[in-house]
Amino acid sequence: MNKHIRCVIFDWAGTTVDYGCFAPVAAFAACFKQTGCPVTTDEIRSHMGKTKIEEVRALFAIDHVRRDFAALHGHEPAEADIEACYDLFRQSLIASLADYAEPLPGLCDTIGQLRADGLRIGSTTGYTAEMMQVVLPAAERLGYRPDHCATADGLPGGRPRPYMIYRNLMALDIADRREAMKVGDTIADIREGCNAGVWSVGVVMGSNEMALTLDEAQSMPHDQLTRRMQAVRQRMYAAGADYVIDDITCLPALIDCVNQRMNRHD
Repeated sequence: MNKHIRCVIFDWAGTTVDYGCFAPVAAFAACFKQTGCPVTTDEIRSHMGKTKIEEVRALFAIDHVRRDFAALHGHEPAEADIEACYDLFRQSLIASLADYAEPLPGLCDTIGQLRADGLRIGSTTGYTAEMMQVVLPAAERLGYRPDHCATADGLPGGRPRPYMIYRNLMALDIADRREAMKVGDTIADIREGCNAGVWSVGVVMGSNEMALTLDEAQSMPHDQLTRRMQAVRQRMYAAGADYVIDDITCLPALIDCVNQRMNRHD
């Protein structure tokens, strides 16, 4: 019997919605500024894809943030301080998420093509179930809803651990993990797919790694955009990606290639 991809498990912000992955960046910047320890956009983006409490911990572990906090509060950040900052982040993010639910260009048509080919659509996310209660209906109103959405709630951990992918495989009845493909826009997404043993695919345009709005991407000089895309592609391959595609509309053709590869047994 021929093997073929039976499900695609997508990330959310920066992959299927929220071009450039700006909702969490804005919320992290706001909560750390309010805490008195500003962080840069690059620092925020370098940890994107993790669960949000894990990213708060990672940002507090940065040397200058730890020093700034100690100078301001008289002690290094403790778990109670991390949780207080996370609560500020959570409130800020939930208030804005519905404004960042627009599907990326070409996403809905691509999903339609995959469904027409018989594929199931799963998803994993760094957002909590509470946050996804905002994102899911907002995205559905704009034309996108996967067959399953797994969060890290109740699991031993989020990305790069593979447990959310395992939940999708069970929910979608995919017994052979090589018949599943994970598609995401962060390094944590790539590593999640690798750790789960599924095909791991990075997507460049619209990604957290590119860190551009759609207008910025469309107006950037071609040579500059090409260099930036190549740098992202190299980082994703270095993280273990099996493939990296320019944008989400390239996915059906890639799946055809992977299906052929599986049936050549190479």
